[in-house]
Amino acid sequence: MSTPHISAENGQIAKTVLMPGDPLRAKKIAETFLAGVVQINAVRGMLGFTGNYNGKPVSVMGSGMGMPSIGIYTYELFTQYGVENIIRLGSAGGYLPDLALYDVVMASSAWTESSYAHTMSGSEESIAYPSEALNKTLADSAKVQNIPLRAGTIHSSDVFYREPWQGETPPYWHKIRDEKGCMAVEMESFALFHNAKATGKNAACLLTISDSLVTWEAASPEEREKGFVNMMKIALEAL
Repeated sequence: MSTPHISAENGQIAKTVLMPGDPLRAKKIAETFLAGVVQINAVRGMLGFTGNYNGKPVSVMGSGMGMPSIGIYTYELFTQYGVENIIRLGSAGGYLPDLALYDVVMASSAWTESSYAHTMSGSEESIAYPSEALNKTLADSAKVQNIPLRAGTIHSSDVFYREPWQGETPPYWHKIRDEKGCMAVEMESFALFHNAKATGKNAACLLTISDSLVTWEAASPEEREKGFVNMMKIALEAL
């Protein structure tokens, strides 16, 4: 079996997939944390691997950036490869002054202004939700490991760079934070949650704060590699 975007054979992908955006981060996770690792995808450079963590099978695969990209990969994993659970592991920009660099956030919902849901399935929803069971498992994992975990609504944006328009003052994200209750911004979780709902599967999202829109602090790529370890530990121990 293969799809236009995934070359794995039947049985090569585990029931649970950890999904960072960066395919090189997927490679790093597999090499650092998993045993018996086998590469199962390299189509378009979107690396995927399957191994085991403490004897339990798990796959790790990149999603790319943005909802269209993660939408393709997660739909194919759910519908063509029998994947039951996908946990996104990503970075986010903080909207709250008390969110520090490297804080770990678990999405309890994702709000978007995107047309993804309407285009994909005719849905008019602007809020999508993760699996309650998966979120509980992740929260329990964080608690056992004494890793602080914040939960809240995430803004899933279609754009990374945005030009000011209509004389916006203050910045547009203030309104999203204050009216929609969003604590941080990223670009993928809404599509992941919507696809899980559409296919009857389970999804969750863990994010590490990599920069702050309040303080303008930002982690370098090298610092992100070290600072994202807690998020990975939470997801892996949840297995």
